[in-house]
Amino acid sequence: MNNQFIHRRTKLAENLQSGIAVIPTAKEVIRNKDAHFPYRFDSYFHYLTGFGEPESVIVIIGGKTPSSILFCRGKNKEKEIWNGFRHGPEAAKNLLHCDEAYSIDEIDQILPQLIENKDTIYTPLGIDVSWDQQIMGWLNQTRSRVREGIAAPEGLIDVRGMLDEMRLFKDPSELDTMRQAAKISAEAHVLAMTATKPGKYEYAIEAEFLYHFKKNGSQFPAYTSIVAGGKNACVLHYIENNAVLNDGDLLLIDAGCELNGYASDITRTFPVNGKFSGPQKAIYELVLAAQSAAIDATSAGNSWQAPHDAATKVLAQGFIDLKLCHGSLDKVLENREYFRYYMHRTGHWLGMDVHDVGNYKIDGEWRALEPGMALTIEPGCYISSAPDIPEQFWNIGIRIEDDAVVRKDKGCEIITSGAPKTISDIESLMSN
Repeated sequence: MNNQFIHRRTKLAENLQSGIAVIPTAKEVIRNKDAHFPYRFDSYFHYLTGFGEPESVIVIIGGKTPSSILFCRGKNKEKEIWNGFRHGPEAAKNLLHCDEAYSIDEIDQILPQLIENKDTIYTPLGIDVSWDQQIMGWLNQTRSRVREGIAAPEGLIDVRGMLDEMRLFKDPSELDTMRQAAKISAEAHVLAMTATKPGKYEYAIEAEFLYHFKKNGSQFPAYTSIVAGGKNACVLHYIENNAVLNDGDLLLIDAGCELNGYASDITRTFPVNGKFSGPQKAIYELVLAAQSAAIDATSAGNSWQAPHDAATKVLAQGFIDLKLCHGSLDKVLENREYFRYYMHRTGHWLGMDVHDVGNYKIDGEWRALEPGMALTIEPGCYISSAPDIPEQFWNIGIRIEDDAVVRKDKGCEIITSGAPKTISDIESLMSN
């Protein structure tokens, strides 16, 4: 068992002081009738345990003698015949190096005893109504024993804030997994470029990703892939992926795999026929320059906002030069005239969730970037057809996205560099 999970539970226990954390994993979800969606564990639970079975809860007790207690599914030969292996409490206890482990069927009897005389319960609040009710039921059961000299916790606090700050800083094992996920995804983008031809459908290119992800050990796509040809690329979260790819159009693909609980997130845009037109090249080079400026600004000590400001300045000046915006750079930035073509942020935290946890501001100010933080860098430009826009730029949607890790020294590590993004590299790859 990776000692990193033990370290995380120990660190959380220290932060709890005399409180207790109760953290469930995700529930299995019915897709239709009696068929389930593919199961994916809860990120917070998995961050502390590395345990992938549903119907599990981890309890972490702070104080002078911190401990961790697991509740999980009991061994059941008949159910294992139908649905697969279960560790059971004893094996899971040894695997996770927990102090104790019990069957999940015993949680209603044991949990009220565990929260006795604790100051505060820390648990995810507001995610699942039934979980909130269960927590309140245990709390009320403990309160009912006050005449026996038992004190119930007075505080009920959402544990996610505490865990979010821990998860924001990736340890070496996490970064190794993220690099591998990024490598698999970058390879898939290369395959997509070589497979793309006029007349194919978006879903056929999406299939290249799904095949390569699974073939290389990824359990899932990290999110629903965006495979958007032509004007579809101007829809930021386009996921229909069912249109034909036309000669002369661009294809924007935003796709990344999840590996062992960690996401990758890459976007590349390239011509369906393998050759950028003049207007496409002009917009593409502008977005690439904006991304380069944002990457340069992604460095320890700079604020979270610095990469976005750097990218926005480059884009705004480019829009002025291309006659898409009018006036001085200061005016276009102040009036947010650029927002018509670039309406999203330049990045987000990345980790176990593709839009990972962690505050972007502290005390109302953009937080400073620090070593071990992982984020995306993804400027874009989206130009729909309109009478006041030169027709040569109509229906051009371009985004270029990479995954970055803030280094201890200056700058950042781009872990998705295996996916080509210069015009010459893309055209060369597609021509071969």
